[in-house]
Amino acid sequence: MEVPSTKDFHWKTLAPLPSGRVYCSLVEAGGQVFAIGGCDDNGVPMNCFEVYSPEANQWNSLLPMPTARAGVAVATLGKRIMVIGGVGMNQTPLKIVEMYNIDDGKWKKRNSLREASMGISVTVKDYRVYAAGGMGLDLRPHNYMQHYDMLKDIWVSLATMPTPRYAATSFLRGTTIYVLGGRQSKYAINAFEVFDTETRSWTKFPSIPSKRAFSSFVPTENNLFSLGGLRQGRLYRQPKFMKTVDVFDIEQGGWMKMDRSSFLKKRRADFVAGYLKGRVIVAGGLGNQPTVLESTEAFHPGKNKWESLPPMPTPRCTCSSIVVKNCLLAVGGVNQGLSDAVEALCVSDS
Repeated sequence: MEVPSTKDFHWKTLAPLPSGRVYCSLVEAGGQVFAIGGCDDNGVPMNCFEVYSPEANQWNSLLPMPTARAGVAVATLGKRIMVIGGVGMNQTPLKIVEMYNIDDGKWKKRNSLREASMGISVTVKDYRVYAAGGMGLDLRPHNYMQHYDMLKDIWVSLATMPTPRYAATSFLRGTTIYVLGGRQSKYAINAFEVFDTETRSWTKFPSIPSKRAFSSFVPTENNLFSLGGLRQGRLYRQPKFMKTVDVFDIEQGGWMKMDRSSFLKKRRADFVAGYLKGRVIVAGGLGNQPTVLESTEAFHPGKNKWESLPPMPTPRCTCSSIVVKNCLLAVGGVNQGLSDAVEALCVSDS
């Protein structure tokens, strides 16, 4: 497959957020990007709710969420945006579920989760929201898999996940939900499990070859990429930023043997990642340097190596991100303090 050259990528500086923030959740609906909640520079959860219009290049404030929160799980169901759990004002997990109707501009309370939870990973299939894992008030990771039935406004418990965890990454492929990584208390785990939405059963897949916190997972047509991250310190081991790249072949059902030449150019964790026109992208984050990173890289599948792209205009880590219309948006995050920057790495048709 022909992939764009490094010359086809450029950064655009977009209208900034109304205020700097971190841990806000982004979702796309009807060609617009919605930014939901987050933490302000005092670490206090916010109830802000804004929409970005690419045509006008501006953010507009919408009716705030009834409940201030950060790190929420978000799903779109047609013209509705569903906001699930997250961290509330007293820094504890929430069980509150709220739904915003884009047409009438109003919020509505929905049936709560069975338990307060943060770090839930959600996927949507056929107007059903599937919610995996999470962490409760007792700080224990959950093994729940539940789905939300929109017509009945109820949460239905499904078969429990083999490995309890929070902050996992989920992808939907056909009738299959892939759940990768996540954490138990402070530590990253490398569990990889798959839920079949038709048989409603779990299958354990080969574990991610190396455990890393603050890494990123990116799906492509045939593969799942596990990128970078931080190897956590243990008793006799220093923490270490990684440039490791692990690739899972979905068809073959196994992790490929990766050459060091296909590792990232720069060690990094807590960065932005996405997939644009056949190329996996990483940008920004934290590395061995004393400051946040600005460097951006794109993987060339033909050459099996990473190539440098133009740097991020505002170097940051802990950004929220989303891919919309051949652009990877990096929103908010941390520079020296909290950032209100919104920048898009776009690929043009050469």
